[in-house]
Amino acid sequence: MATQTLLQHGKLGMGTWKLGDSSATRTEEIAALRYGIERGIAIIDTAEMYGSGRSENLVGEAVAPYPREHLYIISKVLPQNANRRYLEQSLDASLKALQTDYLDMYLYHWRGGTPLAETIDTFEKMAEKGKIKAWGVSNFDLEDMQELLAEANGSHCRANQVLYHLGSRGIEVALKPWQDQRHIPTIAYCPLAQAGALQRGLTNHPAVQQIAAELNISVYQVLLCFTLSQSNMVSIPRTGKPAHMKEIADCLAISLSAEQFGALNQAFPVPDGRVPLDVE
Repeated sequence: MATQTLLQHGKLGMGTWKLGDSSATRTEEIAALRYGIERGIAIIDTAEMYGSGRSENLVGEAVAPYPREHLYIISKVLPQNANRRYLEQSLDASLKALQTDYLDMYLYHWRGGTPLAETIDTFEKMAEKGKIKAWGVSNFDLEDMQELLAEANGSHCRANQVLYHLGSRGIEVALKPWQDQRHIPTIAYCPLAQAGALQRGLTNHPAVQQIAAELNISVYQVLLCFTLSQSNMVSIPRTGKPAHMKEIADCLAISLSAEQFGALNQAFPVPDGRVPLDVE
């Protein structure tokens, strides 16, 4: 089975945090994911932590009607399980919930106490068994990434998933340029500013509202189009509503002009220096 890279599946994916938590919204959430797939969104991001597997179970049901090779499924292992003793057990549980025999990418959800060398070695063993096609990390800052790539096979890391949106641009100072130089994609979670301490004042900002009016789109579409315009990046907004998924998918056909992008840069500039990694 040929392995395709993350970016070969596009710049837009679907996040699933909090999806599957309520049986009352399950049918609508499945419909939203299926709408996205049918609009050509192949990347689906989930994690064993999300609802203690309920999100993975929901994704498994949602993707069941579609050819597996047309999808790019990502899940994540918790830090306490990212070791020789528990990682394969966690992975097998994720595969069972997702109703698949492999993941396209498996991420270390955030850094814990296990030595990086041990986590990397276990990821590599899962790849040798065909249970994962690639592995990466999440919530790793620059020093974490530098330490990771200094380990044997650390250069096999294929992505780093971090919080990023118009109001939280700290990764542009050092982390993202460093990754870009090494062709390591950034996966932007919360691109609609649904999380993070810097989200305030975005959707009601005059610059955002002006661009939304100019393009006849929503303010949330402006935020997503901003992240989609970034190089070497995949954005994974989350919604459990088909109507919102339509707005998300519509962004694939919307482009910000140089003037509009400049207005956003002026309104929400990159920090002058490094700031702590924003997380949710």
